[in-house]
Amino acid sequence: MLDRDKFSWFRDEEFSRQTLAGLNPFSIELVKEWPLKSKLDPEIYGSPESLITTELVEKEIKGFMTVNEALDKKKLFLLDYYDLLIPLVKKVREIEGTTLYGSRTLFFLTENGCLRPIAIELTRPPIGDKPQWKQVFIPCWDATGVWLWKLAKAHVCAHDSGYHELVIHWLRTHCVTEPYIIAANRQMSAMHPIYRLLHPHFRYTMAINALSRGSLINAGGVIESCFSPGKYSMEVSSAAYEKLWRFDMEALPADLVRRGMAVEDPTAEHGLKLTIEDYPFANDGLILWDAIKKWVSDYVNHYYQDASVVECDEELQGWWTEVRTKGHEDKKDEPWWPVLKTPEDLVHVLTTIIWVTSGHHAAVNFGQYTYAGYFPNRPAIARTNMPCEDPSDEDYKTFLAKPETALLNCFPSKIQATTVMAVIDVLSEHSPDEEYIGEILEPSWTENPIIMDGFQRFKDSLKELERTINERNLNKKLRNRVGAGVVPYELLKPFSKPGVTGMGVPNSISI
Repeated sequence: MLDRDKFSWFRDEEFSRQTLAGLNPFSIELVKEWPLKSKLDPEIYGSPESLITTELVEKEIKGFMTVNEALDKKKLFLLDYYDLLIPLVKKVREIEGTTLYGSRTLFFLTENGCLRPIAIELTRPPIGDKPQWKQVFIPCWDATGVWLWKLAKAHVCAHDSGYHELVIHWLRTHCVTEPYIIAANRQMSAMHPIYRLLHPHFRYTMAINALSRGSLINAGGVIESCFSPGKYSMEVSSAAYEKLWRFDMEALPADLVRRGMAVEDPTAEHGLKLTIEDYPFANDGLILWDAIKKWVSDYVNHYYQDASVVECDEELQGWWTEVRTKGHEDKKDEPWWPVLKTPEDLVHVLTTIIWVTSGHHAAVNFGQYTYAGYFPNRPAIARTNMPCEDPSDEDYKTFLAKPETALLNCFPSKIQATTVMAVIDVLSEHSPDEEYIGEILEPSWTENPIIMDGFQRFKDSLKELERTINERNLNKKLRNRVGAGVVPYELLKPFSKPGVTGMGVPNSISI
């Protein structure tokens, strides 16, 4: 990123673009309800109503349309880190050298298909004798407003960085894959066809998770020391698991529909119509999803030619029962769990698992050094309050006299920034023995010409995906992936050479 445009992090258009083609393309969502309102208890956390009002939005979009028209035309999008973070604000602010807000960031979809940020709301709940504090920041033309806007963006980037690492990355890929692995090894023979299909996608995951628990997410480890919200980081993962995680929503199409980023459309490619047509992660990801699903369908339909075979497979049913009742015991009775009754049920479950371990993980892991290695672009933590929150005369004078110093003081410390830089350099690296999706044929499959043919078709479809991504990254009409100083979106290109490349989809969560 630095090699292309070292000042891109300063600009609103890059701030917006990275919600669709950056390190965390899983959080942006369509605004479906208006006005914006928290679901938290107002007796504890203060007024739930947002200060991002209809009047403010219509002023910012400068008469293009009313808010109701923007909602009808699906033009308003949101990064919402309000309800998840507000309960932690009081505790986090007791940690020396850090702070926290609840945040909402509103975007408007312009005519050229790019997002434009129009408002950031930061909120502090009531703490002690201090009442709730909240303020909306907007892109400004006066010097003070401009710097307050930059500081507000830094806080939002810190919230997004923490949520990305703790929820989108750790929880939704590393963590939830463990029950699939443990149950498979306990319930299925190594010769079972489904075990053989899944086994390459479980490579090294338990080992890398053990290392993570020892040095990254442990008490006092890198995450707690360098990321927002400090030592309460695991509470964010736990709360997100309780409130948000559902197996049926981990499939890419379902995730896009849930966030309002797509609607089901049988006439559209992939069966979905994207709300934002130039959404690089979704456009590339859906091709990969379909390729995985076709390969899994070919494989499953060879071994399970009718529903009775699926229902009577004791090892298969034992595996899936253990995933639900032991791996996710606190959610075992939820009605959304898929039931394995037909080959189609099995295809969907297996495709979801393989997508999570390959495409999802690759999209949120191997761009870490590219986007977050330069900490001003994605500060891992915010250390100071906004200058306008309960300002002392002296503090506010300092901000007015040296706003750049105020921004640097808000960013991670030198030791935090260099620690994160060193760690994500390692985490973004492909090892020389990396096994990429569709690359290596399992030895047992060589004896079965039907499976070999299906795997070859899968491999060919991945090569076609790579060619498609190359073509898209040359298409000047796709402004969210092509432009002056823009980093091309290559995170879902299936293959890569060793090292930090910003591309490549391994079979498994191996780093």
